[in-house]
Amino acid sequence: MPTETQPSGRAETIDLQQQVARLQALLEASRQVHSTVREEEVLEQVLRIVVRELEMAGAAFPESGLTYGDAPEADGSSLAYLLEDREGLRMTELLVATPEGRALTLYEADFIEGLVLQAAVALENARNQKRNLEFARVQQDMEAAQAIQRSLLPQSLPVINGYSLAFRSDTCYEVGGDYLDVVEQPDGSILMAVADVAGKGMASALMSTSFRSAFRAMAAEGPPLDELTARMNQHHWAEGEEARRRYVTAIFLRLYPAAGEIEVVNAGHNPGFLLTPNEEPRLFDASGTPLGMLPGMHYSIERCTFQPGARLLFYTDGLTEVFKGDEEFGADRLLSAFFKCPSLKADDILDALWAVIQAFSEGGPQGDDMTSLALCREWTGTEGVA
Repeated sequence: MPTETQPSGRAETIDLQQQVARLQALLEASRQVHSTVREEEVLEQVLRIVVRELEMAGAAFPESGLTYGDAPEADGSSLAYLLEDREGLRMTELLVATPEGRALTLYEADFIEGLVLQAAVALENARNQKRNLEFARVQQDMEAAQAIQRSLLPQSLPVINGYSLAFRSDTCYEVGGDYLDVVEQPDGSILMAVADVAGKGMASALMSTSFRSAFRAMAAEGPPLDELTARMNQHHWAEGEEARRRYVTAIFLRLYPAAGEIEVVNAGHNPGFLLTPNEEPRLFDASGTPLGMLPGMHYSIERCTFQPGARLLFYTDGLTEVFKGDEEFGADRLLSAFFKCPSLKADDILDALWAVIQAFSEGGPQGDDMTSLALCREWTGTEGVA
């Protein structure tokens, strides 16, 4: 009896040893394909294992242009294995050519199927790692761009005796297309600009930077405000078709502090607000098209006195195009909130306006870049506040 049962026992032992060896080989293969986070290296490891460990004639990932051994034919004569991600979506396909076109043994078939499952996981991890690295690099670039754009805003404002000046600028994304500048002129006047490049994000931010360079170069020459605006329009138009799609609305102000006078040119921008004691609010409406939209445009200057107790507000449409459901904040609400501000401190006015806007939106997300400049003239006597 023992002699009859011994062969069966040996066969079971050999079969178990084969299963252990197969499992160990598959674990080692899995370790190899998971040893890298580079997509191409994962695929190359799979091809080497298939050809070297299983002694196949060749293997390939045709979509990646990778082959090991004899190139398998994609005509149906080779074995095809699909690599899918965790959602069951196709990532790539492995082709295997067996020696002399023979069928796979059960061991070979099980090994390749297990290898393909591990390869799919490793490939998805490699692709996720690549995306994460790319995202991190883009995020780092965006943070650097944001810091650069913030540095291009006025880092300090001129101290103007008898006046209060402040600005605030919040981008919708990391960078934006709003532009604000304050430039002291050789004749003692102060040149101010608030502008808005069409669109949002990086493209508008790049155009805003180009606009700043042109504005500062032209402002240094001290031309009249209407001429400066016309030249900025022509310059932006000449930048080409892409610049024309990113046209710029802008409002410019020149303040003569000693005389208490201002000049304003509005190039297709939101109307500026001027509140003067005991007078109706004055709006500086557009006198021409946005900059870069049409060539050869002319713009007109509005001149007026800036009396003690007067307040002026320039802004981009991000302040008015704030929504609560379908209801827009609008220019009328902004003017009303500006009118109700009792302070002649420009910083306090902007803080109050931002608070009113945020209360209206009930904490909703910011939908556009928001930039504003406030200018106030202090009282010289005991006059009342408008």
